[in-house]
Amino acid sequence: MDGRWRLLLARLGLAAAILAGAVLVSIVLFRFVNPPITATMVVDKLRGGTLHRQWVPLEKISPNLQLAVIASEDGNFCDHRGVDWGAVREVINKAKSLKAVRGASTIPMQVAKNLYLWERRNYVRKALEVPLAYAMTTLWPKRRMLEVYLNIAQWGPHTYGAEAASRRYFGKPASRLTRRQAVLLAAALPNPHARNPARPNRKMRLIASAVQRRLPYISKRADCVLKP
Repeated sequence: MDGRWRLLLARLGLAAAILAGAVLVSIVLFRFVNPPITATMVVDKLRGGTLHRQWVPLEKISPNLQLAVIASEDGNFCDHRGVDWGAVREVINKAKSLKAVRGASTIPMQVAKNLYLWERRNYVRKALEVPLAYAMTTLWPKRRMLEVYLNIAQWGPHTYGAEAASRRYFGKPASRLTRRQAVLLAAALPNPHARNPARPNRKMRLIASAVQRRLPYISKRADCVLKP
């Protein structure tokens, strides 16, 4: 390897180290400061979208929605440290048997993707989500993780966060969501561009009903964010 290649590799290594350091600093900062924008929002903005969002503290988001999102997106949220490896193994086993199954992304992994990465699924993005999820779970309490997620998740075209979604679909603040409205919002998260919580189709109603049936069970395991 000649000197030019060594210099290039050294510069790439330095750039990667600087980028990793900047991301780590931002994770520490976002423990206390609300993220002003996310990678997902930047892409949306560059495509000409007008963003609709309003940050609200977790205390102003209905416990119905907090519980519904955990039940729908990450049932072991209070138990894992960023990645639910049991869910990952389940996905792999069901993939081998050609059975349909939801993804194994946890709430921390989705926060990592929304904040720093891109929408398109691939192995590179998944590989980056894992260390980011571990770092955030180490530095943030679970209530902060859920608060950030509920304020940056996309709930429809150009619509981000529980407050904007609640006002768009149900004409009320997120603090006043009923249990049924909450599970409809949770059911929309995997595909917010195609699922409308205010006008759910049959498939979405079935998903919402399944989430609602899980709520009593999940409520016993959500003590890291919800008071008994």
